[in-house]
Amino acid sequence: MKLAELAARLEKFSEEALFASRWLLAPIYLGLSISLLLLLVIFMRELWHLASHLMSASESDVILGVLSLVDLSLTASLLIIVIFSGYENFVSKIDHSGHVDWPTWMGTIDFTALKLKLLSSIVAISAIQLLKEFMSMKTVAAADERRLFWLVVIHLVFVTSSVLLAVSDYITGLSPGHGANGGEKPPEKNSGH
Repeated sequence: MKLAELAARLEKFSEEALFASRWLLAPIYLGLSISLLLLLVIFMRELWHLASHLMSASESDVILGVLSLVDLSLTASLLIIVIFSGYENFVSKIDHSGHVDWPTWMGTIDFTALKLKLLSSIVAISAIQLLKEFMSMKTVAAADERRLFWLVVIHLVFVTSSVLLAVSDYITGLSPGHGANGGEKPPEKNSGH
């Protein structure tokens, strides 16, 4: 066997092994789907706690409880986006035909859109956490001011990061070679003539 042929076979084997390694992500996405069950248990516990104390709870306690439920639902939605988009972007395509009730975004979110959706969800979760902390304060002591200050700073970092990522992705999309068709014009449709 010639050296060039051996090198070509070795290269082909290496490429196939590297390509197959993407399946190592599948158990991670399965683990994330199991973590949805954990979030469901916590959600039901919070809902039960809110419902069982509803008559004795103040208005702000009810709002805080509802915000906790919203926070958990946003986190669960974020997990769904990561699971499906990550699996489709990095492991394997999912056959959407025959599943009319599947969300329309499935199969259409690329890695850039996934990053933006993740950061948007993180910003929303951060905003809810900030609102919960603000509403749970009965009086504002110096320690509470410091804690609230850092929560606002962290939230603003998330917001700024999201805006900068969106702007950089927009600018990158404008440059040649990074558009929808690699910067090329879309193919013209045959008019039948």
